[in-house]
Amino acid sequence: MSSKERFSDKMEFPPEIEQPNVYPLSWHRKTQKLQEVWEASLREYWEPEKLPWDTLDVESYSWEERECIAYWWTLLSVFDASAPPVFAEALIKTYEVHEEDPVRKCFFSVASDEQNHEIMCGLSITKLLDHPDPLTYEPKTDIGRRLQKNAKWLYFNGARYWNGYKNAVPKYDLAVLFSSFLMGEIAAATIFKQMYENSREPVFKEAFKNIGRDEGRHMAICMAVMERDYPGLSEEHKSVVTKQIRAGYLFLSAVLFEPPMEFWDLPEDFIATQREAEAIARDAGFGIPTYEAKLENWKNAMLNLKGVLDRYGIPFPAIPEVGITGHEVSDIEMQDIIPVF
Repeated sequence: MSSKERFSDKMEFPPEIEQPNVYPLSWHRKTQKLQEVWEASLREYWEPEKLPWDTLDVESYSWEERECIAYWWTLLSVFDASAPPVFAEALIKTYEVHEEDPVRKCFFSVASDEQNHEIMCGLSITKLLDHPDPLTYEPKTDIGRRLQKNAKWLYFNGARYWNGYKNAVPKYDLAVLFSSFLMGEIAAATIFKQMYENSREPVFKEAFKNIGRDEGRHMAICMAVMERDYPGLSEEHKSVVTKQIRAGYLFLSAVLFEPPMEFWDLPEDFIATQREAEAIARDAGFGIPTYEAKLENWKNAMLNLKGVLDRYGIPFPAIPEVGITGHEVSDIEMQDIIPVF
């Protein structure tokens, strides 16, 4: 249909609007739980710039410590700095498929929350390094130089996953997208609680408390939509969800555990360098969980997610890295990844 073709002079009412399209608009409200989550997001909104930054004395840290803590925020930025455009794309989809009003508002709130998380990453990196980005920063130490190499490889991989995500959003139903979203939120809510408990700097503790609360709210959104949609999920969609869970594990492990080297394109010394940096940051009072704690957290998150999917008869994939048996999924490709956090 030509956008310039005139209809009003030859028919009383316009033709049907071709879909997908954000028009026609409506404001149906079916899921009260989602309206409650939206209202909570307004009450609980926070501003990273207004945290107690004046309590952070970066000069009290060595340059090694500053670079190692900044690296963790850089690692988080691979996920949280991609989240605003990720959820902006998903928000557009909720309008194009004419989701109910509370779903659209909740997706808007998630995009807003993730923008705050991105801002937090940027502020932390800038204050610790006295420079606004980790790739053009001039490292002061040997570990700083090695971590900058890690950061470049992380962003390289992130760029490939972003291209895959843009291709995935039009292809998948929201029910499938939510399975990936929920996976990240379950684990993130736990890890930020641990970071809050184990970090000594007031500004970081406050940030982790707020971010963890946001992630818990995002988890509630996913659960409400799954309770609404999953009882009627087709067998075809169930199999796609199974594959997405495996894909999500491979992607999110880079920040919540350690990146699977056979999937992430990273140099051989990547993990050793990252472990060394995490130990330095922990010794400086920055509460990154130990390898064992991350492994336990990731396994518990997977088991919690399995419990959710079992209710709807959705096969859970094998996650041998954390000792979980299940449906074998071996053909994960870049275009299958839905990057979220």
